[in-house]
Amino acid sequence: MKTALTISSKKAAKYIRSGGIVAFPTETVYGLGANIFNPHAIEKIFTAKKRPADNPLIAHVENLGQIELLATNICNSAEKLIKEFFPGPITLVLPKGEKIPAVATAGLDTIGVRMPRSDMAIEFLRECGMPLAAPSANLSGKPSPTTWQAVYEDMFGKIDCILQGKTTEIGIESTVVDCTDEIPLVLRSGAVTIEELR
Repeated sequence: MKTALTISSKKAAKYIRSGGIVAFPTETVYGLGANIFNPHAIEKIFTAKKRPADNPLIAHVENLGQIELLATNICNSAEKLIKEFFPGPITLVLPKGEKIPAVATAGLDTIGVRMPRSDMAIEFLRECGMPLAAPSANLSGKPSPTTWQAVYEDMFGKIDCILQGKTTEIGIESTVVDCTDEIPLVLRSGAVTIEELR
């Protein structure tokens, strides 16, 4: 496979819409995106990253309305965190909707949802016209990439396209908060601190 390089969100989105996988910048790290509703595309992410199948993926949305396509039964604490921190470097684990393929969530009945605040990420998601499953764009076990050049080193020849943006603003992964119960639980520390969450 030859990996395309582009600075055009519109060109990169064409690969997503045709079932491909694309690396793209967010404010945290570069993500590796696929159509969240296309199980075959999602499987390409696991293959490219050599990622264990029992490791669920995070979904990225470009507007709050898309959350309803992915999740159900959003509790009060989740609504508060969405209001306060979306868009931003935080992922909320929510009860998943019935249209989400099991491969995306490793068979779990929950899904991690995040809305990046990076302008290029939002533009790219908008051009795709759908939420994306998107873990970090690196081989499993290697550092998460903060530049498109780092993605190139790990992923060239394994993915369809790299959307070339600037070095990521934050450089560490999003904070992950389980919101399936009324009392939120931090599952992964990240860019948003526990003090800010409290």
